[in-house]
Amino acid sequence: MTLRAMLCLSLSLFVLEGCAATITTPKGTTPEALLREGDDLYAVKHYEDAVTRWKKVKESVTAPDIVALAELRIADAQFTNKSYIEAASEYESFRKLHPGNEHIPFVIYRLGLCYFNQITGIDTEQTPVKNAVAMFETYLRQYPSADGVKEVRDKLEVCRTKQLQYEIYVGRFYFRTEKYQAAIKRLEGALALFPKGKIQDETLFYLGRAYLDAGNKRKGEEAFARLCNEFPASSFVPEAKKILKKS
Repeated sequence: MTLRAMLCLSLSLFVLEGCAATITTPKGTTPEALLREGDDLYAVKHYEDAVTRWKKVKESVTAPDIVALAELRIADAQFTNKSYIEAASEYESFRKLHPGNEHIPFVIYRLGLCYFNQITGIDTEQTPVKNAVAMFETYLRQYPSADGVKEVRDKLEVCRTKQLQYEIYVGRFYFRTEKYQAAIKRLEGALALFPKGKIQDETLFYLGRAYLDAGNKRKGEEAFARLCNEFPASSFVPEAKKILKKS
């Protein structure tokens, strides 16, 4: 099933045949009735109330199929409500409890989005980036022919760029505080981890400076030469050439 089809199927779970999107459904106590009440509440954006109904469905032990639907709906409602931490927890729980469910590809994709949507600046907690990368890589590995592959790859590339930015950020911090060996180690590691990174020119620039300031002229010149050869249009090239002339 394609990602687009899975999304449509997941969303269609909230629309019951012959039922209008209102909140006038009489309150019930059966799993089916509670599920319908939650659907109606979700349709009019009463997400928290919908989740409350579906959590009651989860307490049922006589209708496992309906319980599974309720679990997925809870996760989707929290995602739609931008409660990404809670949504991620629910999707992960669903993934563990129902590994063979037809919605698992969609769940893995949504898990990646939950983490992706928690990403902030490069100077903050990087766990969301790491988790998003793990989920997107899992999706691409397990469903390489899915309809959503391009979108997942694009988001994965964004995540990897942010990871590289973080490594450069740390490397620059070490450089500014004159901890040149630490800067070199971090920046060399970034080159190895992200060989196709879009901002490797910046990595090479600060790596060259760190080597030169550490007294290793040969390594510094090698980094700058690579910068000039591989990224001739980079804004870091003119400065690198000036530094080389002075060295």
